[in-house]
Amino acid sequence: MTAVRVPGTPVIEDGRLVSTSPATGAEAGRLPVATAEDVGRAVDRARAAGQWWAGLGFGGRRERLLRWRSLLARRIEEIAELVHVEGGKPVADAVVELVTAVEHVDWAARNAGRVLGPRRVRSRLVLAEFSAHLEYQPYGVVGVIGPWNYPVFTPIGSAAYALAAGNAVVLKPSEYTPVVGQWLVDTFAEVVPEQPVFTAVHGLGDVGAALCRSGVDKVAFTGSSATARKVMAACAESLTPVLLEAGGKDAMIVDADADLDAAAEACVWGALTNAGQTCIGIERVYAVEPVFDAFVGKVVERAGRLTVGPDDADIGPITMPSQVDVIRRHIDDALARGGRAVLGGADAVQPPYVRPTVLVDVPEDSAAVREETFGPTLTINRVRDADEAVARANALSYGLGGSVFGRRHAVAIARRLRSGMASVNSALTFAGMSTLPFGGVGDSGFGRIHGEDGLREFSRAKAITRRRARSLLPSTTFERTPADVARLVKAIKVMYGR
Repeated sequence: MTAVRVPGTPVIEDGRLVSTSPATGAEAGRLPVATAEDVGRAVDRARAAGQWWAGLGFGGRRERLLRWRSLLARRIEEIAELVHVEGGKPVADAVVELVTAVEHVDWAARNAGRVLGPRRVRSRLVLAEFSAHLEYQPYGVVGVIGPWNYPVFTPIGSAAYALAAGNAVVLKPSEYTPVVGQWLVDTFAEVVPEQPVFTAVHGLGDVGAALCRSGVDKVAFTGSSATARKVMAACAESLTPVLLEAGGKDAMIVDADADLDAAAEACVWGALTNAGQTCIGIERVYAVEPVFDAFVGKVVERAGRLTVGPDDADIGPITMPSQVDVIRRHIDDALARGGRAVLGGADAVQPPYVRPTVLVDVPEDSAAVREETFGPTLTINRVRDADEAVARANALSYGLGGSVFGRRHAVAIARRLRSGMASVNSALTFAGMSTLPFGGVGDSGFGRIHGEDGLREFSRAKAITRRRARSLLPSTTFERTPADVARLVKAIKVMYGR
């Protein structure tokens, strides 16, 4: 008896990974599955290529990365359509993803030399006879394990910065979007044909595990918190450093003096874009009592206008079929425990689609509030004031991003959120800001991509001192005399003993 193939679920046939559309079941492509030995050989090839790549210097890498940026920009419709076909994402959402990805490639290429290049650092008086210098050197080979929800933007957030820093990159795309990942490395090879600086290996979770154990010099992972723990454990075997961007359960706070129309518009976008399949998506809202009812009404009105379907709709299918069960469980649990659906509800789940669902009065200990849903659902709960909102927002182990709407105290509230990022009077905007670091705390992981911190994340700091004069206070030598030590003690007391 032949098993029924669920559209969008990756399968392996004759040693090849078959990728299909979650909306239609149409085949997006087939790619060879890598064995552990294949992964090891890919890393070996990347190591040799990385030496050539590092030898190009910041100028040579900048020129090539900017050529890749231009290619991505010219062919944006092509890759947007591929993202749509393979993952089900609406083309308009895919275009937004690609615009931000292009921006990050551009910024990383243009700024790597300034951020990472050699520079002189001021010496201190005790070692004034030495000059101090600092530079950042590439790790060598960086393994990037990418997600399916943003199959271009998220891998590029690691890969482009790692490449700009002088590393070679081996990408393991999600098994749900391998064709998009292969397209990225193929287009890079068009502008850098000399060496396999950026390559891909394909397969299921065992291929990602093999990459962690392959001898790469660093691993950058994006995915669930549960898988992040497995990645970290595998890398710990060889003390391979890791960057983990894991799950989120981001909150929005709506204060009493917020512009409710702007807040509702941003909330609907932040919660429902990409069918809610966004690690920094707004999944919880805490609105203060005076504006709660009006805010909920505005959110419901906007969310109720959104269309759901396979082609030009606002919201596409759930990319990973098994996630539908999680979404259904969260909605059912919220309703069973006294929550109310003011839009959507249990009947909103119609695989592979889920219609927008807004839940209110949901208990704080329910799955819909405490667990990552990753679907087009939203809980909105009323609170007395901003203090209670902050306390509830910070009550979870996640700490990725967040949003605050208000006037007088919004920035102060944002600073109190236990998160790596926050937007004030907007939602998700920090992700597209190439000058800012991106990452979380707690169960949302650690390490940063994007911005100057992102470039340094893929580099080793190298400190160099150089003697420039005779030591007036010799200390780091066995040739020192008791008099030298006495002068050293006296100098320290004069400088720091007051």
